[in-house]
Amino acid sequence: MGFTYTFEDVLGIVNNEISKTEYNIDPQSLFEPITYILSLGGKRVRPALTLMSYNLYKDDVSRVVPVALAIEVFHNFTLLHDDLMDRADMRRGKPTVHIKWSDNTAVLSGDAMLIEAYKEIAKADSEYLKPVLDLFSVTATEICCGQQYDMEFEQRMDVTIPEYLEMIRLKTAVLLGCALKEGAIVAGAPDADANNLYDFGISVGLGFQLKDDLLDVYGDSTNFGKRIGGDILCNKKTFLLINALEDSASKGELMEWINKTNYSEESKIKAVTAIYDKLNLKQKSEELINRYYKEAISCLDKVNVDRNKKKELYSLAESLMSRIS
Repeated sequence: MGFTYTFEDVLGIVNNEISKTEYNIDPQSLFEPITYILSLGGKRVRPALTLMSYNLYKDDVSRVVPVALAIEVFHNFTLLHDDLMDRADMRRGKPTVHIKWSDNTAVLSGDAMLIEAYKEIAKADSEYLKPVLDLFSVTATEICCGQQYDMEFEQRMDVTIPEYLEMIRLKTAVLLGCALKEGAIVAGAPDADANNLYDFGISVGLGFQLKDDLLDVYGDSTNFGKRIGGDILCNKKTFLLINALEDSASKGELMEWINKTNYSEESKIKAVTAIYDKLNLKQKSEELINRYYKEAISCLDKVNVDRNKKKELYSLAESLMSRIS
């Protein structure tokens, strides 16, 4: 049956490989920010999924490590540029690259990071390089599309739930789907399995982002790792806010808070949260998250591998959907 790695096992492999990654290229000022952002940690879910997917079929996970690293380097590249576009000051408790260095450094180091990701993916077995590279490139474009939608939504008050779900599918979910499918491709898995693993990742990704929206309002700041109510303060279009804006009885009060420039932050968070409570949006959000969880499990059920080999993916999906941080 082969050896099944746990999530902790593959996480250890990923973190070890990242710790060994060095960019001994001049000028070092271009590459220092790359080392810096990779050193900040994170959940490393995406590269872990690549190794776990590969391990459904084969044990020698070292063969897929370059692809997993490419996905993690690419993910962190998107965070570097997202932080710049959002003017974010902190990332995982540390100053963001554009704050620690400069805006121009964040742009150029991010560009170099994208190239380094492609250099990693090019190390994939030649037999599978074309499908691996094709999927990676399509996914990279989709993520840019998702980010563009996210920026455009900032200027709109008529964003619909279907539009929002498509935005988070592109911005967040496709990279999880890509990570899983890439592992399956390199393992030589049947196309049907690779596609079901991709769809599993999409559903997990949608639920993951919806959970993130929920925790930003209803989470515990100690566990969540960032201030509760941040999305409310910056009027971020989330599943909760869009639903509330669609309620004619609540829209007037919400728009007052959105348009205010002088207010107590705590008062705004409290008032908007009260609107969400009145509309029962916490429960509505949890129901949708649960629906995506069930869809994810249904896709994983279809993967033609012994259920015991899939237990770590079942467990990971559950933990991501029920997390408190």
